[in-house]
Amino acid sequence: MQTIEYQVTGMTCEHCERAVTEEVSQVNGVDELAVSATDGVLSVTTAAGVDDALVLAAVEEAGYTAARH
Repeated sequence: MQTIEYQVTGMTCEHCERAVTEEVSQVNGVDELAVSATDGVLSVTTAAGVDDALVLAAVEEAGYTAARH
């Protein structure tokens, strides 16, 4: 298992966390994820690997911007 962290800009509340969770959980390879609006961090755990571009696109689909830590 590997955990990858992304810095997410624009999240301010639990609604933001849910929006990001809903989108990113649909990305192939994401086994677990945790989102913190307070810290602006998205942690993705994967066994098979995950495409950063797909994770970043999912965050954008939720209405936010992100970059890999």
